Amino acid sequence: MESFPHLLLHDDGNELTVPLTQGTSWTLGRGDDNTIVLQDKWASRNHAIIQIMESGSFYLIDLGSLNGSFVNGRRVTIPIVLQNGDRITLGTADMDLVCPEPTPVVLSSAKQQRSTVMLHTRRLITVVVIDIRNFTGLTRQLEEHVLSQVIGTWFGKAGEIIRHYGSGVDKYIGDAVMAVWVHNTVRGTDKVVPQEMLKVFQALNALYLMSDELNEKFDLPFRLRIGAGVNTGNAIIGQMGAGDRPEYTALGDTVNAAFRLETATKEIGADIALGETTYEQSPHAGVLLPFQQHTVNLKGYDAPTVTYAGTFAELAAFLEKVTTKIDAIETE
Repeated sequence: MESFPHLLLHDDGNELTVPLTQGTSWTLGRGDDNTIVLQDKWASRNHAIIQIMESGSFYLIDLGSLNGSFVNGRRVTIPIVLQNGDRITLGTADMDLVCPEPTPVVLSSAKQQRSTVMLHTRRLITVVVIDIRNFTGLTRQLEEHVLSQVIGTWFGKAGEIIRHYGSGVDKYIGDAVMAVWVHNTVRGTDKVVPQEMLKVFQALNALYLMSDELNEKFDLPFRLRIGAGVNTGNAIIGQMGAGDRPEYTALGDTVNAAFRLETATKEIGADIALGETTYEQSPHAGVLLPFQQHTVNLKGYDAPTVTYAGTFAELAAFLEKVTTKIDAIETE
């Protein structure tokens, strides 16, 4: 038996081994643009993604497929962690995940060896946690096949948006995702390069617009809404893999506070809660971003925490003003 992670596809009594060793994600579907093309008329053109996370765990994410994705006979509605031996069914295509115990990787090239030096380092990051509001209500009021399409579409598009704006989905947590931006700073200071902070806000705005568009695509019992906690600070980041496009995960208080800030939005009636450092690092925030200051008690923290909170409408207006200001400066 092969000792590397792979899918074992079953097709008319034949078994095909598909390695899961090159890259960090693999798309599956009927369309020719997929990493793994399924010769199955019941599979959607873009059916699902298998993604490996920093822990080495494999996730299956349905992309809003018509006929659903199943693990061990149970339909997937949110990203699910796969285990060795799990049977995956997409349409009528069956496959098994074979994921032996990981073995140490011997790096041979000088470039790869340099990458390993960065496996754990302290960097300035921004963590964003995005949560689907009242997900439990959706699960109770939507038929399972509709819920799978709605949530699958949301997770798939959320990943695309986050990657487009320079980050990657670091974790799936039930009905939420966590993304991390690893920052460069202005030379000689501890200030984040302004364009990098704007990308975080642009990603948030795009996630809101995408979520709102799903309300027009699907007949939902109530409007699909999201909330976000955003926090900036130093953290220990770890690199998964080697090469030109390493994947990062982050550990520490900066990450924990982002999750607590997302929870706090529900208490103060806001869409977005920014950590104090995030607000201070945001270009023109004090002048152009009309978020209100709040003092909240975050679970697990002894002292009250200052946050700046507001709505997605206020964020969109801020981005428009900042873009106009930047364009004016560049034309002078």
